[in-house]
Amino acid sequence: MEKPKHHMLLCASFRVGGEPKGYCHKKGSTGLLQYIEEEVLDRGLDVLLSTTGCLKQCEKGPVVVIYPENTWYGGVESEAVVDEILDAIENGGTADGYVL
Repeated sequence: MEKPKHHMLLCASFRVGGEPKGYCHKKGSTGLLQYIEEEVLDRGLDVLLSTTGCLKQCEKGPVVVIYPENTWYGGVESEAVVDEILDAIENGGTADGYVL
């Protein structure tokens, strides 16, 4: 596999024991997985999506981090927010309203 241009990390609130707990999970972060994957494919973006354990930003969650830019987004609770983030990736910018 070639290295992707962008790596999107979506907090799924997994803990060491494997069970999801915490704010991001409770606010539905994992419910956005399929939508993000489909949008990435539909837009032809070179983005690898991964879920993570707790990113320790619970009060600002759900949280998404984009690498290599190291841009952290909070309040990613809907498809509309995901669209803004993906638009920013496409345009080489940031979704300023959600940057942490």
